[in-house]
Amino acid sequence: MYPDRVVSGMRPTGAMHLGHYHGALKNWIRMQSELPCLFFVADWHALTTHYDDPTIIEKSTWDMVIDWLAAGIDPSQSTIFIQSKVPEHAELHLLLSMATPLGWLERVPTYKDQIENLSSRDLATYGFLGYPLLQAADVLIYRATQVPVGEDQIPHIEMMREIARRFNHLYGKEPGFEEKALEAVKKLGSKRAKLYTELRTAFQQEGKEDALAQAQAMLDEAGSLSNIDRERLFGYLEGSRKIILVEPQVKLTEASRLPGLDGRKMSKSYGNAITLREDRESVTKKIRTMPTDPARVRRSDAGDPLKCPVFQLHQVYSDEQTKDWVMKGCTSAGIGCLECKQPVVDAVLAEQEPMRERAQQYLDDPSLVRAIVADGCEKARKLAQETMRDVREAMGLDYS
Repeated sequence: MYPDRVVSGMRPTGAMHLGHYHGALKNWIRMQSELPCLFFVADWHALTTHYDDPTIIEKSTWDMVIDWLAAGIDPSQSTIFIQSKVPEHAELHLLLSMATPLGWLERVPTYKDQIENLSSRDLATYGFLGYPLLQAADVLIYRATQVPVGEDQIPHIEMMREIARRFNHLYGKEPGFEEKALEAVKKLGSKRAKLYTELRTAFQQEGKEDALAQAQAMLDEAGSLSNIDRERLFGYLEGSRKIILVEPQVKLTEASRLPGLDGRKMSKSYGNAITLREDRESVTKKIRTMPTDPARVRRSDAGDPLKCPVFQLHQVYSDEQTKDWVMKGCTSAGIGCLECKQPVVDAVLAEQEPMRERAQQYLDDPSLVRAIVADGCEKARKLAQETMRDVREAMGLDYS
């Protein structure tokens, strides 16, 4: 019914680090050459935890866009925009809130987890409780078919699906829908119309998922249909309602394998991160002063790489030959810790070099970044406005 489309966003809460690159941006870079992608800076979401001091958000927003461009997000392949520049996100969030049960928000696993982990902040606000609903609006407004997330975010996508399903159930019943759908069936031609009817019956009466998939594929290829007729027939396949909001699918992404400088997850709050565009001297110093196996007190002491945070970085950055060299050299005390760290230093600097080069043109001329974002906001808003026209009409709010 609607074209495949990927939507994802990030909160601007400070400089991006290599953990972000390995955990999300590399996946985005790969996907942008496979499907239409929309990537947005979720500045409204940043307010859910930083509403009392939003001064960091503007600078972090522009820094984040430069980081994305530096990492390899290509504005000729992807749409890059800022959430608050597309006000339809807020409108859909408001309208969805009217029909979303409170219990759905309270049961999101990350809600209670973050309340506990961020106990130093006053998060007893609707904004924090309702952020999964705003997150749903961010995705549903573009009728995204796929959302790249890690396993911990699956409950959020499932809730988005439930919200879309509930909305379609409540508001997808247009007057005379079945009669209009039957008229649309005739436009398929006699052979396709017969097959469509058979496949619809097989799905609705016998629960055959392959029949649903076959019918959907046939509709995708039916060039004789208008968009509204195709939309009706997709809805008629599954029941008697028009599909207004698309249920997105989870696109599981590989979790980041990049640890921080102390072996824990790389995080700004832990103070163990290397930012994407950090200067060479700082990166070198950070890696050279990393903690190692505590058993290696002296250069002549043998160590265990499996107990050393540096070897965790070798697992990401080094080839098999280098890892073998580290394993043998460390366990026999044949190499020292500084020797062991040097290949990691070299690999990280080599990874960052093209990022610094790509970023420099935007640092030299910030108007280039502004132009990219302005263009992306315009493209995103056109898509959002298309969806909102259908949403308003379905809810009886189209007074034109």
